[in-house]
Amino acid sequence: MDRQYLCIDLKSFYASVECVERGLDPMTTSLVVADPDRTEKTICLAVSPALKARGVSGRARVFEIPESFDYIMAPPRMAKYVEYSARIYGIYLRYFSKNDIHVYSIDEAFMDVTGYLSLYGCSARELGERIRAEVLDEVGIPATCGIGPNLYLAKLALDITAKHSPDFFGELDADSFKEQLWDHEPLTDFWRIGRGTARRLNELGIHTMGQLALYPDLDRLYDVFGIDAEILIDHAWGYEPVTIADIQAYEPKSRSVTNGQVLGSPYGFDDALLVAKEMADASALDLVDRHAVAGSVTLWVRYARDAAVRREGVYDPADRRNYTPDANGTFRFAEPTNSRDAIVKAVVTLFEEKVDRNQRTQKIMLNFNGVEPEGEGQLSLFAENRCVEERSRQEAILDVKRKFGKNALVKGIDLLPQATQRDRNRQLGGHKSGE
Repeated sequence: MDRQYLCIDLKSFYASVECVERGLDPMTTSLVVADPDRTEKTICLAVSPALKARGVSGRARVFEIPESFDYIMAPPRMAKYVEYSARIYGIYLRYFSKNDIHVYSIDEAFMDVTGYLSLYGCSARELGERIRAEVLDEVGIPATCGIGPNLYLAKLALDITAKHSPDFFGELDADSFKEQLWDHEPLTDFWRIGRGTARRLNELGIHTMGQLALYPDLDRLYDVFGIDAEILIDHAWGYEPVTIADIQAYEPKSRSVTNGQVLGSPYGFDDALLVAKEMADASALDLVDRHAVAGSVTLWVRYARDAAVRREGVYDPADRRNYTPDANGTFRFAEPTNSRDAIVKAVVTLFEEKVDRNQRTQKIMLNFNGVEPEGEGQLSLFAENRCVEERSRQEAILDVKRKFGKNALVKGIDLLPQATQRDRNRQLGGHKSGE
């Protein structure tokens, strides 16, 4: 027996929450969620269905919305969206065990409903309708639903079929997938095919999933895509072996922790170094809070691009003189650590060695590699004694921040004009928390 999966997406979730909070209908209200404190080039986090119906892209920049349109601009409130998402997840739990739910994002979830259909005496579609109705009645958020015999087809039924259906429902199996979507373009509409993958497929003469499924030179596909060719071929035939149980049982071989930010404007070397120090300090505190240590840290810096350089990743050879490659480097600690002193020193060393002093920085990312629980490695006696005082200090800082908020205790550099950490402390997921 084929399994049955539901994939439920909350329509224009952030915008719908803002409408509900104002007592407005998400389906008829023109509203965008965007930070008014940023420039008009900022990307809208969400656009209500009413504005989408008028041709506004779901990821439009504010300046791209026609001035003639009358709409509400709501500042982001990430804490509020998390609260709504948790309430909706609670509705899912009325129907299914958490073991049969995979939360894909704050507004999207998969459910393996195979074993529940006989219990509830209904079809997968009827069960999906029941859940959607409860979410709308109790929380006020409209939802879209896809159904399929595997996670991939359920996702496609949601993304391509349901979102263009008047009843916001889509259903696919292996046969209907071939009939309806083998000739569908563009390839970027399909789950896990981004612009880069689509471009490489196009260079092979592949523009549809049907052409990919029937491509005669499999060796060529593996030459171009490596092991990912196997996933592409499976998906071209509507096949996906991974289940929710597989996802929940998965244990990564290694773990990492990432801290990154896009600066509001290009920063010179010294100001960008200050921000990198703030990020290193905050990351060390995060590792202590997780009771984890890292084996190394990787710094990645993207420079501000000159106007002559076009969209990211695609450059005119004539403009190569205007392009400086991103800076990056890795520092390996002598022993896995969460020491603030060791981490800040490592990041400063990398920054001074790798970053071009003549370039302006637009984006900074720190990736802590080989993250493992404290106590799994063997610290030397000297290192252990050296860390006791600092660890006590970090624990005290965490206690204050937990009790009074992240900005209750800040360092002197956080008060400098170009510092960003205090603003970041008021964010969730890189956006204003609303608290």
